[in-house]
Amino acid sequence: MDDKESARVGVAIRRRRRALSLTLAAVSGRSGLSVPFLSQIENERARPSSTSLERVADALGTTAVELLSAADAERTVEVVRADHTQDSASTRRLIRGQHQLHALEFVGDHDAGREFQHRNDELMYVAEGAVEVEAEGRAYRLARGDTMFLSGGVRHRWRAAVPDTRVLVVAVAEHIKAEPE
Repeated sequence: MDDKESARVGVAIRRRRRALSLTLAAVSGRSGLSVPFLSQIENERARPSSTSLERVADALGTTAVELLSAADAERTVEVVRADHTQDSASTRRLIRGQHQLHALEFVGDHDAGREFQHRNDELMYVAEGAVEVEAEGRAYRLARGDTMFLSGGVRHRWRAAVPDTRVLVVAVAEHIKAEPE
């Protein structure tokens, strides 16, 4: 097993164990592996051998292949540079690709009549200017530095209240089913 796979499989193991409402002690009893070792695997401080991974998978009622395929994607660090050539009204993705987190930057005005309703939570941050937001029938005015949290399912619309407004919107991706922990 290579380093990338083994480092990521701990998250999949923890997720599966919690979904089954099992303790580390229960998995230890089923797999014959020690609680401290299982904890180190889940926290990505230890790499299970193929044999150990099979034992954990059996204890969790799954296979090593399924655990590996459920493992989190490779860790990435990516910088998105400012676009100083953008128009006075624009939208810019702050995170490239498909991830669990979405972030957009809106500059200037946009279609204020458009109503949004997202499955997952969202955070709006006013970096410059001011916006007027209508959410669930109530009106709010947000100024520079203000944030607004909108839980999944909240209907809302917004518009720039002053020229050169810049709003950052950060949300859990629509393809992710956000569940309480």
